[in-house]
Amino acid sequence: MKIATFDVDAQKGFTSLCPDELPVAGGHEIAAPLNDMARRGTLRLGSKDAHAPNAIWVVDSHAQMLQPLTHANADLTWVSHCVPGTPGFELLDELPAPIDYDFFVWKGVEPDLHPYGACFHDLAGARSTGVIEYLKVASVGAVVVGGLALDFCVKNTALQLRGAGFQVLLYLPACRAISEAGATQAIDQMRAQGIIICEGSGALDSELARLEESDHE
Repeated sequence: MKIATFDVDAQKGFTSLCPDELPVAGGHEIAAPLNDMARRGTLRLGSKDAHAPNAIWVVDSHAQMLQPLTHANADLTWVSHCVPGTPGFELLDELPAPIDYDFFVWKGVEPDLHPYGACFHDLAGARSTGVIEYLKVASVGAVVVGGLALDFCVKNTALQLRGAGFQVLLYLPACRAISEAGATQAIDQMRAQGIIICEGSGALDSELARLEESDHE
């Protein structure tokens, strides 16, 4: 079985390096696990949030976040984050440059778009970013996912991939969540859809070996 790995939004804007954006506890620690994860695949994919500073969902403070919106493709308020040209837009230093990935996605560029998953530009899942098509043309059977944040963009990307028919594995050492409750809920949602949760490198290797064996039966 051909395996791809996916680094979802592993950007400085989601770490303590950019405290005014969306710092996730431990977010700066995931580069090494992502690089370790990538050694299991033959293709490495990545994504970045790329948001306009004047986006319709931007609010001034963290206290105003997570309020519902009625826009078609922006459902919650957030502080400004991951704006191109700022430090928060950059990937963690230990990761490859976007051009060195096999496939890379920039999402949320338009000021009225705030997607979470990396497979679609819109919340309804109608405007593809090309990820699913690329993986299918490459005959990929399984995708290992990690990144930031587990309870939003990582979860949604994994669910989109699973919905497209891929075997999906979540590598927990390469993920961090905005909240512990959000992480628990996200893991339960993913498990319910058949996504394999791997708590360490040994578990990841065992699950990949099992998938490989079942693919040959």
